Amino acid sequence: MKNYYALGLWMLLSAFAPAIQQKKIKIFLAGDSTMAIKEKRTFPETGWGMPFIYFWDSSVTVINKAKNGRSTSSFKKEGLWQSIIDEAGPGDYVLIQFGHNDEVPTKKTYTPQPEFKNNLVQFINETRNKGSIPVLITPVARRKFDNKGKIMETHAVYAAIVRAVARQEHTPLIDLDQTSQQLYQQLGDAYSKLLFMHLAPGEHPNYPSGKTDDTHFTELGARKIAELVLADIRKQVPLLAARTVDTASKAGR
Repeated sequence: MKNYYALGLWMLLSAFAPAIQQKKIKIFLAGDSTMAIKEKRTFPETGWGMPFIYFWDSSVTVINKAKNGRSTSSFKKEGLWQSIIDEAGPGDYVLIQFGHNDEVPTKKTYTPQPEFKNNLVQFINETRNKGSIPVLITPVARRKFDNKGKIMETHAVYAAIVRAVARQEHTPLIDLDQTSQQLYQQLGDAYSKLLFMHLAPGEHPNYPSGKTDDTHFTELGARKIAELVLADIRKQVPLLAARTVDTASKAGR
Protein backbone atom coordinates (compact mmCIF):
# COMPACT_ATOMS: atom_id res chain seq x y z
CA MET A 1 0.00 0.00 0.00
CA LYS A 2 2.89 2.31 0.87
CA ASN A 3 4.43 1.65 -2.55
CA TYR A 4 1.22 2.67 -4.31
CA TYR A 5 1.04 5.83 -2.20
CA ALA A 6 4.66 6.71 -2.99
CA LEU A 7 4.10 6.05 -6.69
CA GLY A 8 0.99 8.23 -6.72
CA LEU A 9 2.82 11.06 -4.96
CA TRP A 10 5.73 10.82 -7.39
CA MET A 11 3.35 10.96 -10.37
CA LEU A 12 1.59 13.99 -8.91
CA LEU A 13 4.85 15.86 -8.32
CA SER A 14 6.08 14.91 -11.77
CA ALA A 15 2.94 16.31 -13.32
CA PHE A 16 3.46 19.68 -11.65
CA ALA A 17 7.25 19.83 -12.13
CA PRO A 18 7.14 21.28 -15.69
CA ALA A 19 4.79 24.03 -14.54
CA ILE A 20 7.12 24.92 -11.68
CA GLN A 21 10.16 24.98 -13.96
CA GLN A 22 8.34 27.09 -16.54
CA LYS A 23 7.27 29.83 -14.09
CA LYS A 24 7.98 33.14 -15.73
CA ILE A 25 10.17 35.60 -13.85
CA LYS A 26 11.71 38.99 -14.48
CA ILE A 27 15.23 40.26 -13.84
CA PHE A 28 15.28 44.03 -13.32
CA LEU A 29 18.54 45.93 -13.83
CA ALA A 30 18.91 49.10 -11.75
CA GLY A 31 22.04 51.11 -12.38
CA ASP A 32 24.01 53.66 -14.37
CA SER A 33 25.54 54.10 -17.83
CA THR A 34 27.87 51.11 -17.52
CA MET A 35 24.76 48.88 -17.44
CA ALA A 36 22.31 50.89 -19.55
CA ILE A 37 20.85 50.41 -23.03
CA LYS A 38 22.59 52.80 -25.45
CA GLU A 39 21.24 54.82 -28.36
CA LYS A 40 22.39 54.00 -31.89
CA ARG A 41 24.14 57.34 -32.19
CA THR A 42 26.56 56.37 -29.40
CA PHE A 43 27.53 52.98 -30.89
CA PRO A 44 29.87 51.15 -30.33
CA GLU A 45 29.34 52.21 -26.70
CA THR A 46 27.45 49.35 -25.04
CA GLY A 47 26.15 48.82 -21.51
CA TRP A 48 26.74 45.36 -20.09
CA GLY A 49 22.99 44.96 -19.56
CA MET A 50 22.55 44.75 -23.34
CA PRO A 51 24.35 41.40 -23.97
CA PHE A 52 23.15 40.18 -20.56
CA ILE A 53 19.67 39.56 -21.97
CA TYR A 54 20.93 36.72 -24.19
CA PHE A 55 22.04 34.47 -21.32
CA TRP A 56 18.55 33.39 -20.27
CA ASP A 57 15.98 30.82 -21.28
CA SER A 58 12.41 31.66 -22.29
CA SER A 59 11.18 31.71 -18.68
CA VAL A 60 13.16 34.91 -18.00
CA THR A 61 12.51 38.49 -19.14
CA VAL A 62 15.28 41.02 -18.49
CA ILE A 63 14.02 44.58 -17.94
CA ASN A 64 16.87 47.07 -18.08
CA LYS A 65 15.95 50.24 -16.18
CA ALA A 66 19.53 51.52 -15.90
CA LYS A 67 20.13 55.05 -17.21
CA ASN A 68 23.18 57.12 -18.04
CA GLY A 69 24.46 59.34 -15.25
CA ARG A 70 22.20 58.04 -12.50
CA SER A 71 23.07 57.59 -8.86
CA THR A 72 20.96 55.95 -6.17
CA SER A 73 19.52 59.35 -5.28
CA SER A 74 18.69 60.50 -8.83
CA PHE A 75 17.35 57.04 -9.69
CA LYS A 76 14.88 57.50 -6.84
CA LYS A 77 14.03 61.13 -7.57
CA GLU A 78 13.22 60.42 -11.22
CA GLY A 79 10.85 57.58 -10.34
CA LEU A 80 13.00 54.90 -11.96
CA TRP A 81 13.26 52.91 -8.77
CA GLN A 82 9.53 53.17 -8.12
CA SER A 83 8.85 51.85 -11.62
CA ILE A 84 10.77 48.68 -10.70
CA ILE A 85 8.86 48.26 -7.43
CA ASP A 86 5.57 48.77 -9.27
CA GLU A 87 6.40 45.97 -11.74
CA ALA A 88 8.30 43.51 -9.55
CA GLY A 89 6.58 40.48 -8.06
CA PRO A 90 7.25 37.28 -6.16
CA GLY A 91 10.20 35.32 -7.52
CA ASP A 92 11.60 38.19 -9.58
CA TYR A 93 15.17 39.44 -9.18
CA VAL A 94 16.49 43.00 -8.93
CA LEU A 95 20.17 43.53 -9.72
CA ILE A 96 21.37 46.82 -8.19
CA GLN A 97 24.63 48.45 -9.34
CA PHE A 98 25.44 52.03 -8.35
CA GLY A 99 28.44 54.04 -7.20
CA HIS A 100 29.96 55.66 -10.30
CA ASN A 101 27.88 58.82 -10.02
CA ASP A 102 27.12 58.65 -6.31
CA GLU A 103 30.79 59.04 -5.41
CA VAL A 104 31.68 62.20 -7.41
CA PRO A 105 31.21 65.37 -5.29
CA THR A 106 31.23 67.65 -8.33
CA LYS A 107 28.21 65.95 -9.91
CA LYS A 108 24.60 66.88 -9.24
CA THR A 109 23.98 63.19 -8.64
CA TYR A 110 26.46 63.06 -5.75
CA THR A 111 25.20 60.97 -2.86
CA PRO A 112 27.02 61.29 0.50
CA GLN A 113 28.17 58.00 1.94
CA PRO A 114 25.49 57.64 4.67
CA GLU A 115 22.73 58.42 2.16
CA PHE A 116 24.21 55.96 -0.36
CA LYS A 117 24.10 53.23 2.29
CA ASN A 118 20.54 54.11 3.30
CA ASN A 119 19.40 54.09 -0.32
CA LEU A 120 20.81 50.60 -0.84
CA VAL A 121 19.08 49.35 2.31
CA GLN A 122 15.83 50.93 1.12
CA PHE A 123 16.17 49.23 -2.27
CA ILE A 124 16.73 45.88 -0.57
CA ASN A 125 13.79 46.22 1.81
CA GLU A 126 11.34 47.40 -0.84
CA THR A 127 12.42 44.62 -3.18
CA ARG A 128 11.87 42.00 -0.50
CA ASN A 129 8.50 43.50 0.42
CA LYS A 130 7.37 42.64 -3.12
CA GLY A 131 8.55 39.05 -2.72
CA SER A 132 11.46 39.68 -5.09
CA ILE A 133 15.15 38.91 -4.53
CA PRO A 134 17.67 41.78 -4.41
CA VAL A 135 21.24 41.25 -5.61
CA LEU A 136 23.84 43.94 -4.92
CA ILE A 137 26.64 44.64 -7.41
CA THR A 138 29.71 46.74 -6.65
CA PRO A 139 30.43 49.42 -9.29
CA VAL A 140 32.38 48.02 -12.23
CA ALA A 141 35.98 49.25 -12.19
CA ARG A 142 37.24 52.00 -14.42
CA ARG A 143 40.36 51.24 -16.45
CA LYS A 144 43.32 52.84 -14.67
CA PHE A 145 46.88 51.49 -14.55
CA ASP A 146 49.88 52.85 -12.68
CA ASN A 147 53.25 53.41 -14.33
CA LYS A 148 54.27 49.84 -13.52
CA GLY A 149 51.29 48.34 -15.34
CA LYS A 150 49.31 47.48 -12.20
CA ILE A 151 45.56 48.07 -12.20
CA MET A 152 44.43 50.69 -9.69
CA GLU A 153 41.33 50.77 -7.49
CA THR A 154 38.83 53.42 -8.64
CA HIS A 155 35.83 52.79 -6.35
CA ALA A 156 37.42 51.91 -3.01
CA VAL A 157 35.02 53.76 -0.68
CA TYR A 158 31.68 53.20 -2.41
CA ALA A 159 32.41 49.60 -3.37
CA ALA A 160 33.24 48.93 0.29
CA ILE A 161 29.85 50.38 1.29
CA VAL A 162 28.08 47.99 -1.11
CA ARG A 163 29.98 45.04 0.37
CA ALA A 164 29.15 46.14 3.93
CA VAL A 165 25.44 46.52 3.14
CA ALA A 166 25.40 43.07 1.50
CA ARG A 167 26.87 41.55 4.67
CA GLN A 168 24.54 43.52 6.95
CA GLU A 169 21.40 42.68 4.98
CA HIS A 170 22.41 39.12 4.03
CA THR A 171 22.07 39.93 0.35
CA PRO A 172 23.82 38.12 -2.51
CA LEU A 173 26.81 40.18 -3.68
CA ILE A 174 28.41 40.30 -7.11
CA ASP A 175 31.78 41.97 -6.54
CA LEU A 176 32.15 43.38 -10.03
CA ASP A 177 34.70 45.93 -8.85
CA GLN A 178 37.11 43.12 -7.98
CA THR A 179 36.41 40.77 -10.89
CA SER A 180 36.63 43.53 -13.50
CA GLN A 181 39.97 44.67 -12.06
CA GLN A 182 41.22 41.12 -12.38
CA LEU A 183 40.07 41.01 -16.00
CA TYR A 184 41.84 44.28 -16.88
CA GLN A 185 45.01 43.13 -15.14
CA GLN A 186 44.95 39.83 -17.03
CA LEU A 187 44.67 41.68 -20.35
CA GLY A 188 47.19 44.36 -19.40
CA ASP A 189 47.34 48.08 -20.10
CA ALA A 190 47.37 47.81 -23.89
CA TYR A 191 44.88 45.02 -24.59
CA SER A 192 42.36 46.17 -21.97
CA LYS A 193 41.76 49.26 -24.15
CA LEU A 194 39.81 46.96 -26.49
CA LEU A 195 37.11 46.69 -23.83
CA PHE A 196 36.62 50.45 -23.63
CA MET A 197 35.75 53.35 -25.88
CA HIS A 198 39.24 53.99 -27.26
CA LEU A 199 38.70 55.13 -30.84
CA ALA A 200 41.18 56.87 -33.12
CA PRO A 201 40.04 59.85 -35.21
CA GLY A 202 38.10 58.60 -38.22
CA GLU A 203 37.84 55.04 -36.85
CA HIS A 204 34.07 55.24 -36.41
CA PRO A 205 31.55 57.62 -38.03
CA ASN A 206 29.84 58.31 -34.69
CA TYR A 207 33.14 59.67 -33.34
CA PRO A 208 34.93 61.46 -36.20
CA SER A 209 37.36 63.10 -33.77
CA GLY A 210 37.97 59.83 -31.91
CA LYS A 211 37.31 59.10 -28.25
CA THR A 212 39.24 58.05 -25.16
CA ASP A 213 36.98 56.77 -22.39
CA ASP A 214 38.06 54.40 -19.63
CA THR A 215 34.61 54.07 -18.07
CA HIS A 216 32.26 52.99 -20.88
CA PHE A 217 32.46 49.76 -22.83
CA THR A 218 32.57 48.64 -26.42
CA GLU A 219 30.50 45.63 -27.50
CA LEU A 220 33.40 43.35 -26.57
CA GLY A 221 33.84 44.99 -23.19
CA ALA A 222 30.14 44.86 -22.35
CA ARG A 223 29.99 41.16 -23.18
CA LYS A 224 33.06 40.39 -21.07
CA ILE A 225 31.61 42.30 -18.09
CA ALA A 226 28.22 40.61 -18.53
CA GLU A 227 30.04 37.26 -18.45
CA LEU A 228 31.65 38.23 -15.14
CA VAL A 229 28.22 39.02 -13.72
CA LEU A 230 26.87 35.69 -14.93
CA ALA A 231 29.83 33.81 -13.42
CA ASP A 232 29.08 35.32 -10.01
CA ILE A 233 25.36 34.62 -10.37
CA ARG A 234 26.25 30.96 -10.81
CA LYS A 235 28.14 31.09 -7.51
CA GLN A 236 25.85 33.35 -5.49
CA VAL A 237 22.35 32.77 -6.91
CA PRO A 238 22.11 29.15 -8.11
CA LEU A 239 18.30 29.15 -8.45
CA LEU A 240 18.57 31.99 -10.95
CA ALA A 241 21.59 30.44 -12.66
CA ALA A 242 19.47 27.35 -13.39
CA ARG A 243 17.56 29.46 -15.92
CA THR A 244 20.53 30.27 -18.14
CA VAL A 245 20.36 29.11 -21.74
CA ASP A 246 23.29 26.70 -21.55
CA THR A 247 22.00 25.11 -18.32
CA ALA A 248 18.57 24.63 -19.86
CA SER A 249 20.02 23.10 -23.04
CA LYS A 250 22.12 20.64 -21.06
CA ALA A 251 19.09 19.57 -19.05
CA GLY A 252 17.23 18.83 -22.25
CA ARG A 253 19.88 16.54 -23.71
